[in-house]
Amino acid sequence: MSRLIEPPPGRQVFTLQFTPSASDIDANGHVNNVVYVRWIQDMATSHWASRQPAEDQARWAWIVLRHEIDYRRALMPGETATGRTWVAETAEGPRFDRFVRIDGPDGAMCAQARTEWCMIDAASGRPKRVTPDIVERFT
Repeated sequence: MSRLIEPPPGRQVFTLQFTPSASDIDANGHVNNVVYVRWIQDMATSHWASRQPAEDQARWAWIVLRHEIDYRRALMPGETATGRTWVAETAEGPRFDRFVRIDGPDGAMCAQARTEWCMIDAASGRPKRVTPDIVERFT
């Protein structure tokens, strides 16, 4: 993925800020890479909750199929990062790609990710095709 990702013009973007806690800092003195994975998941679930009615949230759930993450700039203790996430223009059956970019306070990219999520029926755990109304709420 190595080139910087940006949301396409007109795409809905969900934003969260993250300030690392002391336990997020690793032996190298910066935010541990595993913390970025947690933040990516936090962004995805918060984005879903902000856009979907309660009945959809109860009916459908998501599982991660794949994370592809680039790390570029260390986020240091006391720095606040801004995370932005958006989804692909279309879903492929039950799969929906999500993009995340986490920038430091200086605007430089700390980490970015392309993730694949699969929508499942919450009751059965079986994959379910992402419906056009769900895609529309995100794009």
